[in-house]
Amino acid sequence: MGRAPLPVGVVGVGSLGFHHARLLSAIPESQVVGIHDRDAVRGSAVAAELGLRHFDDLDDLLRRVEAAVIAVPTTDHATVAVQALERDIHLLIEKPLAPTLEQADRILELAAARDRIVATGHVERFNGALRACEQYLEEPRFIESHRLSPFGPRGTDVAVVLDLMIHDIDLILGLAHRPVESVDATGIPVLTPNIDIANARLKFEGGAVANITASRVSRDRMRKIRLFQESGYISLDLAAGTGEFLRLRPGAVLASPEAMELGIAGLVERIELAGDGKEPLRAELESFVAAVRGEADVVVSGEDGRRALAVALDIVEGIESNVPHPRPA
Repeated sequence: MGRAPLPVGVVGVGSLGFHHARLLSAIPESQVVGIHDRDAVRGSAVAAELGLRHFDDLDDLLRRVEAAVIAVPTTDHATVAVQALERDIHLLIEKPLAPTLEQADRILELAAARDRIVATGHVERFNGALRACEQYLEEPRFIESHRLSPFGPRGTDVAVVLDLMIHDIDLILGLAHRPVESVDATGIPVLTPNIDIANARLKFEGGAVANITASRVSRDRMRKIRLFQESGYISLDLAAGTGEFLRLRPGAVLASPEAMELGIAGLVERIELAGDGKEPLRAELESFVAAVRGEADVVVSGEDGRRALAVALDIVEGIESNVPHPRPA
């Protein structure tokens, strides 16, 4: 006889929390006991749409579950996480883990004391294109990423670095496998009081470099990352879940008469990269449920989330230190 589904709740059902609740409801290994949102009207509407129960009182929901997804605004992550951990609940916390390292540490220390899992919602780790390129990855020496989106109110309570760029920071830290040696960053507020467009250059021990751009005031959407390594060039379209790996064909010699005749198409081999088509958010949730049930390891731990947060906050600090001050009257 199979194991009973994992009782789980979703706290915060805004644009992203809605999809957490929707997808968790479709995973056989989990049972969504209910949802909670501080906006009771929004929470009740989502509950009615998904056929779930909305709990007006958060603690009433937490008493009934073994695991929860926290998708409230970043500024409330620590408050909700501590309340849940004090009830010995395993957590998947949307990125960023917390707005400050002090709050992140408080979450992780309590989780360790209670022997509870804390996973961080860096959903791009589950992108099919990234998984498809893993067999070709070596040690990238230069990484370039662009994450651009049109303006919208979601996530504007924090800088774009913590809202969007942190996805690529997490990916790049995992790809570089080295500590960050230096950070050079610039950015400005455009439509909000917080930083809306930012660029950061990270240098890693050993010499690898990453150039990261994020904007929430762009006309078009883009989620692309490019990796340059000695064996070739990997380009991934994270929005489409596809990519390509370009490398010199085996046996090809650039400095030869044949190279001139072959041209670029004859010298360079193109390998198409495509994921399995699974929705990354569903893959993330399935991974979390499996980890809580003891069937798999946590893919993106709370410690991973803290590491990305630390670099993101260094970038924000670097930007703010470079903001020009008004000229004296």
